[in-house]
Amino acid sequence: MSAQVGVGVGFDIDHTLAIDNKLERVAFLHLLDRIVAEGGRPLGTLQEEIERIDALLAEQRAGAFTIDEAVHRFSRERGGETHDDYAAGFRRLATSMAETFVIPDPEAKGTLDALAASGTKVAVLSNGWSPLQNVKARRAGFGGTVIASADLGVQKPHPQAFAALCRELRLPPDRCFYVGDDPKADIAGALAAGLRAVWIDNEGKTYPSNLPAPTHVVHRLSDVLGLVDAVRSQKS
Repeated sequence: MSAQVGVGVGFDIDHTLAIDNKLERVAFLHLLDRIVAEGGRPLGTLQEEIERIDALLAEQRAGAFTIDEAVHRFSRERGGETHDDYAAGFRRLATSMAETFVIPDPEAKGTLDALAASGTKVAVLSNGWSPLQNVKARRAGFGGTVIASADLGVQKPHPQAFAALCRELRLPPDRCFYVGDDPKADIAGALAAGLRAVWIDNEGKTYPSNLPAPTHVVHRLSDVLGLVDAVRSQKS
């Protein structure tokens, strides 16, 4: 007897389910203000500090060091303390800012609700640290499992990150979609791990010609529902 095929969907968060409006950059600028107030010194102009913060966050998200280590490095370079209070304070501030800074895609909750109603397994895989990624996902209307790279010890596009997602979805890679905006971390990473990679092109960007093409391209989150329905209707 034929049956519908099981399907799972993994989502990125930033610029996919929601935008965070440079939340962590702003949290670092607040930290800079505190460091200077306590006797430290900036390394340059405000714009130069912003560029340094963005570079530091890029390294951290690529797995070079933890968010606490990033805070300690930032503080030490500016003559501040490296005690745990700075790191804990940064994490508290960043998570508290999420309610204001994180803006869900208007179709996020409806799409997630429709997937849940259809019995589709869903999880989030995001490069970042807990609990911030959990708070972002909740703001986007997702109440399920959030896999944060800091908890895995590997980051997208590493195959092990996507393997963890497939284990959570309890499905083989070829039955899993991964939806994200980053051509390298999300799309190339998912493809290399054997998943169906869905590039969400909702910001008018050009897909890099030197990377493998996504399995699907969508322009709005609700388009994912049609992709899932098409696979679910296939008979096993």
